[in-house]
Amino acid sequence: MLKKTAWAALRGATPADKLGTLGIAPGKKADIRKLGTIAENYGVPVYLFFEEDLARNRSLESVLAEYAKVPEYERPLILVGSFLRFTQENDPSFEQTMDEFPLMVEIIAIGEVPLGNDTTLVPYATCLMPFLDELDFSAEPPQPGLHSVPPANR
Repeated sequence: MLKKTAWAALRGATPADKLGTLGIAPGKKADIRKLGTIAENYGVPVYLFFEEDLARNRSLESVLAEYAKVPEYERPLILVGSFLRFTQENDPSFEQTMDEFPLMVEIIAIGEVPLGNDTTLVPYATCLMPFLDELDFSAEPPQPGLHSVPPANR
């Protein structure tokens, strides 16, 4: 749920402007933990896609509708907060691993979508998780598109 006070405090007139001040823009890469912090502080849903075709070629609304009755952990997408909670609960070394090898995801799209039965539009971001065979653990970490998370005004 969008945290209206924190969201209103961001610079910008449009959702794209406001998300841009947070470093969220299509084509950028961001540390998954920073996206989790943004989702938590501002109430902006950030969806992680595991399938590139769905992330790039389908609307978020159509994917959410198609998988609405599928259990959360069996869908080809997940909210960043759910993903982070799951990994932290199932891997005690997750935080340390992320410090050593930040998991950078590609921001695919931003927009607005009605959530639930409400017609109020909520800003969102969709991101693509990298495939395991694409991760190079010996390489220098990529320069993130998001260096710090502005504090939320509550």
